[in-house]
Amino acid sequence: MHDHQSIEMKDLWSNSKNIDDMYFVTATFSGESSPYFSSCANHYLLARFKDNKKMIKDLSKYVYEKPSFMFSMDDDLFEREAEGNMNFVSVYYLEYSESQDDISEVANVVAKREKVGKAGIGHMDVISKKPPKFTFPYSNNIVVLEVSSNKSHQSVNQYCERTRRDVSRKGITMTNLVGLSILEKLK
Repeated sequence: MHDHQSIEMKDLWSNSKNIDDMYFVTATFSGESSPYFSSCANHYLLARFKDNKKMIKDLSKYVYEKPSFMFSMDDDLFEREAEGNMNFVSVYYLEYSESQDDISEVANVVAKREKVGKAGIGHMDVISKKPPKFTFPYSNNIVVLEVSSNKSHQSVNQYCERTRRDVSRKGITMTNLVGLSILEKLK
């Protein structure tokens, strides 16, 4: 929600040493995630942070009816320079793949995609006044791709979908959770 609380949170994060980058984004949730997160908002603040415990403390001050999502990267798959500015973040979950071989295979496939500047494996925390009807069973198997491109968000989303299909061809079920289109860099 764009209200007094969200403005306070944005101001807090703008001045925080814990926040490296902050963006205003539009979120597009997949059909597969709708049973778990049916009451999601369309717009979010997206921030890259250093300390997830401090982020949970910050988010607990600004709890909304609709869920807030925190994706903490436990392992970076890779990070490299990509041409253009980051304009899209695609978040997936692995349904049945928790082995190191599967994670390595995901990293190998994603590394071939030159527009992906950063990729990581992590977990998701959901913070909301009203908990979701169903517990999301894959919150410990999150894959985040940061994509840089000068093309439209729809084109980048299709690029990410091709990446997801390439991973699936290796026998690893990687399902789209949410696509975040970056509208504006705030910090």
